[in-house]
Amino acid sequence: MICSVRSLGVVVASVLGLALAGCGGAAPASAPASVAPAASVPGASAAAGASAAGKPSGQSGASAAGKPSGVAGESAAGKPSAAAQASGQSGGTPLTVAYSELTATHATLWGAKDWGIFDANGLNVDVRLIESSLGVGALLSGQVQIGSMGGSEMLAADVNGADLVMYALISPVYPYKFEAQPGIKTPADLKGKKIGISRFGSSSDTATRAWFKTVGLDADKDVTIVQIGSLAARVAALKTGALDGAVCGTTDAAQVEAAGLHPLVDLAAAKIPAVNDGIIAQRAWVEANHDTMQKFIDSIMEAKPREKADKPRTLALIKKWLKDDDPAKAEVSYEYFVDTVIPDAPYPPAQNFKDALDVLAAQNPKAKGFDVSKVVDPSFVQSAVNRGIGKS
Repeated sequence: MICSVRSLGVVVASVLGLALAGCGGAAPASAPASVAPAASVPGASAAAGASAAGKPSGQSGASAAGKPSGVAGESAAGKPSAAAQASGQSGGTPLTVAYSELTATHATLWGAKDWGIFDANGLNVDVRLIESSLGVGALLSGQVQIGSMGGSEMLAADVNGADLVMYALISPVYPYKFEAQPGIKTPADLKGKKIGISRFGSSSDTATRAWFKTVGLDADKDVTIVQIGSLAARVAALKTGALDGAVCGTTDAAQVEAAGLHPLVDLAAAKIPAVNDGIIAQRAWVEANHDTMQKFIDSIMEAKPREKADKPRTLALIKKWLKDDDPAKAEVSYEYFVDTVIPDAPYPPAQNFKDALDVLAAQNPKAKGFDVSKVVDPSFVQSAVNRGIGKS
């Protein structure tokens, strides 16, 4: 049984409806009244973002119910699914992994896949793009075993009864600039304007609200929050003027600014602690597949020093996965994510959840007093470090 999602903005409904509605789980929280549906934003193409049903179009992503289409891999019990067997996968433990955005924060995942590191460690990994919080629904359904996605999305699900855990933190800062239209000179000028995020409860939502709080803006009263889908969709909507402002990836800032916009704040340069992207899975699945998770963590940690040692090959990798041959964008992606952001030892510190927890508590009373230390597990990273994995 799947909960009915009355608004595209209700992320918690989409991520928990799969797992909790039919088994006595907590009811999902509702979205703020100021959240507008993506369909209300002209110029945001369906290919770049989410449809009115919440489904990314034109990709092997998640359905409106949060399930990925045609996902092959292990079942929730850790056994190969029927789809995996039908596809003829062999040569290692089948594993389906989702990543949430087309940014190079996922470079070590991509490198482990393309450079045969997963294969060498006995894993047959199917890597899928499932944008933003839709990946949480795929995790809860058991059709995806591991997600590389925002800690904010994980936290929203856990507060409502899920049991997702972060096992590594790949992007421990906000990799964003807040870009605004030319006529907006100060944060106060944003009042009454349309502000884009991917989805309610997402990392872009948390980053936006956390910054607004520091400049005296109330995201639920002073502006209209518009759910636009993917990062690519936000960039497109900013360039067409459909949005007045939004956080934008550091690697996309140049093209947005070339269209006349300008940054009000550089959150990336501030290096504010965050849980922008982490390695997340269901606790029960990991307990039943401990060795598989360890091999996965080992693999992405092995990829980091290899990418640092072979920059030309890594630039080619980034271009391939971003589907963008722009050398300047690849260079910025490399320098920011591979050189700076992605840690050699990606421990998941509980304190990095502060902004996510504060933002969620303002929306959902259940988040007040939530013990984040119960949903992080650094033991897999620690095991890899103890064995010398990830050293440059």
